Amino acid sequence: MARVLDVSLDALRRDRTSVKWRLYGPDVIPAWVAEMDAVPCPAVADAVSAAMARGDTGYTWAAPYAEALARFAADRWAWEVDPASAMSMPDVMIGVLECLRLFTSRGDVVVVSPPCYSSFFEFIEGYGRRVLEAPLTPAGRLDETMLDRAFGAATAGGARAAYLLSNPQNPTGVVHTRDELTMLAAVAHAHGVRVIADEIHAPLVLTGASFTPYLSVPGGERGIALISASKGWNLAGLKCALAVPGGDAGADLARVPEVARHGASHLAAIAHTAALDEGRDWLDALLGELDENRRHLAARLAAELPDVGYRIPEATYLAWLDLRSTGLGDDPARALLDRARVALSPGRIYGTPGRGFARLNFATSRPILDEILDRIVSAVVGQTRAAGRNTPGLSW
Repeated sequence: MARVLDVSLDALRRDRTSVKWRLYGPDVIPAWVAEMDAVPCPAVADAVSAAMARGDTGYTWAAPYAEALARFAADRWAWEVDPASAMSMPDVMIGVLECLRLFTSRGDVVVVSPPCYSSFFEFIEGYGRRVLEAPLTPAGRLDETMLDRAFGAATAGGARAAYLLSNPQNPTGVVHTRDELTMLAAVAHAHGVRVIADEIHAPLVLTGASFTPYLSVPGGERGIALISASKGWNLAGLKCALAVPGGDAGADLARVPEVARHGASHLAAIAHTAALDEGRDWLDALLGELDENRRHLAARLAAELPDVGYRIPEATYLAWLDLRSTGLGDDPARALLDRARVALSPGRIYGTPGRGFARLNFATSRPILDEILDRIVSAVVGQTRAAGRNTPGLSW
């Protein structure tokens, strides 16, 4: 199979019209939003083209999508999904919102473990809930003590509360283990907290790690998972997701009003079904290239910017960079945009622990990744010179 991440910078600037490639000027290389510089999956392109050709552009029927997810989950994760229990949603975050409405009311607390996906904060606060942080450990793992403390505070006085899980974790790329998820389920149950799992990055677990669905662990039965093929096959513009209830949460999910599903796209459901059933070779090729890129990034940083903290991610195509030692301030992404003309995601939007960090999307071709790194190295070298410091590993 031809390389998946093999699109030139000129072609991307010419042909892509998404926000990634239009928000900034042509002198900026975008490496921020979670969108890949990938050639399309042929199975998906064929399925969407065929649907258009036959006029199959009506309202969504998602049963085949749920059945495809069940086959994929069984084959890849040894997880049995009942497709009849799944409910279509316009996208993962709309599904999260509907679940928050099931389990909490205005003014209630939703616990998150930062650094975590920035939209968690926006959705929670935008719909009248309050965020309470139970940060990950310095190694990026779920912290039992912090969870227990946060859940206790959130449910004080008999209040309802929910926990919003990122599994695998965005932006750190951590893959939560079965033991960690079992611990989470036990602590949540002890406090009466309901867990909502955003598992959109599940197909993107890389070599050396294995994905554990939250609903598959003991105690996960009371949770609801939101899953989509959009991240794994680069289909953000074709929106559709599935809400899957744990064995004890089916009646809860059934309370979501039918109109909540109206924004899901029928073409997207067709595309995602094709991805899960017929796009597995494409996905495997992609995973191999992402593995190469995450290691190439590690090698270059170790050689040229050894003071930049980077733990090779176990999943996703996102690098969580600790830039606190570079002198670029609390918002190094802003400084790198100004000085290097590279757009990264600012760490501060991922919660309190994100100050001084930035998120870099490495799902691109090797020449583009190297140009991004060349620019970052040059900017950090310039900052170091201006500060009168010597940086180990850099040749002056």
